[in-house]
Amino acid sequence: MDAPITLCFCRRDRRPAVQYVDVKVHANVATILMDRPQTRNALNPQLIEDLTTAFSDVYQEKRVASVVLTGSGDHFCSGIDLQVLSEIAQMPESSALPEWLAAWRNLTELYEVMLRFPKPIVAAVDGSALGAGLGLALAADLIVASKQATFGAIAVRRGLVGGATTALLSFRCGAATAARMVLTGQTVTADQASCWGLCDEPVDPQQIWVAATELAAQCAAAPREAIQATKRLLNESVGELLLSQLSAGAAGSATACTTESALEGIQAFLDRRDAIWPK
Repeated sequence: MDAPITLCFCRRDRRPAVQYVDVKVHANVATILMDRPQTRNALNPQLIEDLTTAFSDVYQEKRVASVVLTGSGDHFCSGIDLQVLSEIAQMPESSALPEWLAAWRNLTELYEVMLRFPKPIVAAVDGSALGAGLGLALAADLIVASKQATFGAIAVRRGLVGGATTALLSFRCGAATAARMVLTGQTVTADQASCWGLCDEPVDPQQIWVAATELAAQCAAAPREAIQATKRLLNESVGELLLSQLSAGAAGSATACTTESALEGIQAFLDRRDAIWPK
């Protein structure tokens, strides 16, 4: 059996790749690993850029027929990095809104890259997939979850609006499930998520990567032309409606960041205290 090969990638400005993403290729399956375990793989601008570049490079790698996306440490992805939003909040109001718009649009563009990606993507979720991290899993074609995985659209609990995640949830799971998750901010177990059709039957945590890789390999076993044509059909079913909803969701998320509730929710999270919501 061939040993895994590390795929080195460079950013658009051709600087060497930074530490937040690791890409390895084994046979015809690439594994893209988010590597910010100290933040539970929270999405900051650097990680979003690295993921976008990694998908671009894996797309061009001819030997790769499918992709596994996962996170290092005990969690898949805890969502948008609230420290970044807090730093933007310290800017003058005239500067803050464009920065919030850029942050949410960059995230939405990553989702679009994944939705349009011609090779099957399997998200391997161990631990939490929350907020924008849930959106990241939903932008994949298939989700394999461990028995200790949890899923949550928790933006409202931070005084925020998870616009793109809401659109993806509605697309993947239907309006009723999306409404229940985004309005309550409820975090659900892998078993419940499986019942809703969000993921396959959960596996033991020790088997998560193996199960995801096997599923990706099954997708890659079919003729490449057939798989890519099928993915194009799936992508076309996404259509302009979802893409316009993602764009509107990014704008809604950015606008919500300007509210007192959002600022309090972000700061309360960083201070590790309960939020005191404005009346």
